[in-house]
Amino acid sequence: MKQIITYIGLLILGLLAYACEPIEDRMELGSTITADQLDITAAPVIINGKKSNKVVLDNKSPVLSSWDFGTGTTQKKTDTVLLVTTGTSEIIFTGLNPEGTKITKKVEVTVDELTFPVPLEWGYLTGGTERNWKWDETAPAVWGNGGYLGNSAPAWWTLKEADINGQAPGEGIGAKMTFSLRGAKLTKTKSTGEKEEGAFSFDMTKVTKLDDGTVWAKGKLTTRGVTVLCGKSPNEGNAPVYEYDIMILNNEKMILSYAEPGAAAWGTAWFWVFRAE
Repeated sequence: MKQIITYIGLLILGLLAYACEPIEDRMELGSTITADQLDITAAPVIINGKKSNKVVLDNKSPVLSSWDFGTGTTQKKTDTVLLVTTGTSEIIFTGLNPEGTKITKKVEVTVDELTFPVPLEWGYLTGGTERNWKWDETAPAVWGNGGYLGNSAPAWWTLKEADINGQAPGEGIGAKMTFSLRGAKLTKTKSTGEKEEGAFSFDMTKVTKLDDGTVWAKGKLTTRGVTVLCGKSPNEGNAPVYEYDIMILNNEKMILSYAEPGAAAWGTAWFWVFRAE
């Protein structure tokens, strides 16, 4: 009996000694860490010795993940995303600690070439970072209506840049739109200096063709929270327009269109004519 009591005593002493061991400073799930302790990488996939635009994001830290890669976000711990421009881009990682604090770190990634196809329209609209667009004062008309699937620019009731303020105050001469790659943001700046901010996206798979197969519109531009300059539909009570057919979009020019609901061929459509600054 005395021997058993002795063994129990030694066991208790052993447990107390273990409990008094200093806590090891190691990073485990549940730990709170700082931005400097983040273990994250953003590495382009190398193709034929060049850094492609496919980038592997990896978070080895004990925090929840949110990656902002400019044209989109992902909340996956590890993910593969496509960048849409060459050169150096900044990827922003935001980690969420278990107790709710957020930590942020920026990672630079350099892309040598667009090995994997992306819509060139990203570059046209944003110039790789951001680009200003304004009314194309060199065009015969910058806004007005015409025939859906028939015209490709204002043709029936047409206005020049100097007439736009009568339709949308502050959105004529001196107004501009800024398309930013980071966050796919669209900022409309009126001639008064007033700004409206929102976002944009486009889908170049939504092609509109004529009966003979000819492409009439090459894709769709969608805005959120803001319209393009004078982005309204007069025959619908000046309702804001947030989705546009892309007639032309290149490094210099952009023509958009919106067909009124139910419009068939030669029904009423509205057109916007812009140019890059």
